[in-house]
Amino acid sequence: MSDQFKALILNQDGENFTREIKSIQKNFLKHGDVTVKVNYSGLNYKDSLILKNGARLVKEFPHIPGIDFSGVVEESNHKNFKTGDEVILTGWRVGEIYFGGYSQFAKVSGDFLVKKPKNLNLRQAMILGTAGLTALMCSFTTKATREELLLGEKVENVIVSGASGGVGSMAVMMLNKLGCNVTAVTGKDSNSEYLKLIGAKNVINTSELNKDARPLDKGHWDGAVDTVGGKVLENILAQTKDAGIVAACGNAADIKLNTTVMPFIIRGVKLWGINSVTASIKRRQFLWNEAGKLIDFEILEKSVKEISLDEVINIFPKMLKGETSGRYIINLSK
Repeated sequence: MSDQFKALILNQDGENFTREIKSIQKNFLKHGDVTVKVNYSGLNYKDSLILKNGARLVKEFPHIPGIDFSGVVEESNHKNFKTGDEVILTGWRVGEIYFGGYSQFAKVSGDFLVKKPKNLNLRQAMILGTAGLTALMCSFTTKATREELLLGEKVENVIVSGASGGVGSMAVMMLNKLGCNVTAVTGKDSNSEYLKLIGAKNVINTSELNKDARPLDKGHWDGAVDTVGGKVLENILAQTKDAGIVAACGNAADIKLNTTVMPFIIRGVKLWGINSVTASIKRRQFLWNEAGKLIDFEILEKSVKEISLDEVINIFPKMLKGETSGRYIINLSK
C-alpha cells in the first residue's frame, strides 16, 4: 500500500465548507478492518448533496465522501476477505458517517462488503453501483414480489419515472429484460431515442404527470418504479391497476406526497419504499449475481461518463440542478 495517496477531503469550519483533493497517508483512514485499493467510485445524487454542504449526513470533519466503490482487497482482518479479493461496497452510510470511496484507498468494515460476481468486472460493478443496486431492488419488487411472493397476476405494463437518471435508466433496461412493456418518463425529450434503445416501449414527458392527481384515475400500470416523488408519484399511484406495486426510491422532485387512501383501499395498490443502504448482505449478493443477466453493458456504456476525482467538484452542482443524465463513474487511477 502506497504511503501517500489521493483523496477528496471535505472540511467545515463554522460556515466555511471546503472540498479539496489532497495527498494523505494510510493512518488518515480510521474505520473498519478491510483496506481496499479503490478502482472505481460513482457520483450519485446523494454524493452531490454531501459535496454541496454535508447534507446534514456528515457528522465529523475532515471527511472523505463517496457512497459506493469497487476495488481489490489490500489488507484484511476480516474472516470473509483476503488480499486480492475483488469487492463491491454500496450503502451502510459509508461516505456519510464512515469514510467513503473518493480516495485511492478505503478502509471499511468487512461486514459491508460484497464479493464481486465473476460475470462482472470492477468497472461494470461501479457502472451499476448504488444506482444499479437500487434499480435491481425496485425492479424485483415491482415484478417478482407481485408474481412470486404475493402469487399475483403477471406484471406486463410498467412505468418508470426519472428514466434519464442512473436508477431510472437501469430500471428501464432491467424491467425490459424481465419481460415488461416499459413506459419511460423523462423531462428530457432528447433522451427518447436512447430510452427506447435500452428497452422502453413508450416514452412520455414528465409534464404529463406533473399535475394535480385525481384520487383515482384510469388504471394503466401493473407496476411502477418512481425515482422522483411529488406529483409524479401521486399520479402514478392514481393510475396503477389492481394489486400493482409502486417501488419508490427517490425524491428529486419533492419529498412531499399529497394523495388519498383510494388507490390503496379500492385497488389494493402497494407503495413499497426502497432503501438500498441497509439491505442485507444475503439480498445484495443475490441481486449482484442477477445483475449481469439483466444489463447489456455495451448499450449502457453509451450513457456512462468516466471522470477523474478532480472533475467531481465541477460536475456535482450540475447534477443537483438536473443538468446531467446517465451514470458518472470516477476512475481513481486518473
